[in-house]
Amino acid sequence: MLKITNLSKSYKGNKGHVHKAVDGLSLSVRPGDIYGFIGHNGAGKTTTLRCVAGSLAFDEGEIIVDGISFAEDPIECKRRMAYVQDNPELYDSLTAHKYLKFIADVYRVPSDALKTRVEYFAGGFEILDKLGDPIGSYSHGMKQKLALVAALLHEPKLLMLDEPFVGLDPKAYVTLRGFIGEIRERGGAIFFSTHVLDVAEKICNRVAIIKNGKPVTEGDMQSVKGDASLEHVFFELTEGAQNGS
Repeated sequence: MLKITNLSKSYKGNKGHVHKAVDGLSLSVRPGDIYGFIGHNGAGKTTTLRCVAGSLAFDEGEIIVDGISFAEDPIECKRRMAYVQDNPELYDSLTAHKYLKFIADVYRVPSDALKTRVEYFAGGFEILDKLGDPIGSYSHGMKQKLALVAALLHEPKLLMLDEPFVGLDPKAYVTLRGFIGEIRERGGAIFFSTHVLDVAEKICNRVAIIKNGKPVTEGDMQSVKGDASLEHVFFELTEGAQNGS
């Protein structure tokens, strides 16, 4: 579903200093995977997700989504995926309903399916009765729910989430898990970053740990953590990693 090969991305800092945010990263997310992508702040998680989503150009490497090369057909790759940032950038002046209609038009969601899907996903997150309100009146948690509804509307084959559980109440967390399970059952995949290691350990079947832009381990959850907890393995492998934004 997603294959990343030798991905690298650098930024130029002060005085011409070059910081390599992602350095030769390779990993594969298979159909049916719930794949956790974990690392300290500044490890390269968000940069990787943004490169895959097409919102950030990368320097080297190859990204293939559902068998399609991003370099050859980025539009089709984007149609097959959805990406939700940890701090969604929405149109505050629009009502939520108009925003969802706009997203549905971008992804060519059939008009006869739109109403049903909006009711299903927005109802699940308990914001259906708030869709007539301007997005600017929403709390952070409500904006997160709206962004998730928008991402689910076109039934993406690959759902990418950056810290998806931050800002969600317990009921919304359970609801999101249910929607994730439905994508998996359809043969899609979920690729998400998180700091919540116990959640990753519970719901992911595969995981990658990244440090300073490089993967330090990757594979099936059980093979990565063995008899230890994911938290224990994570800190053992990343001890000394620098924190940052």
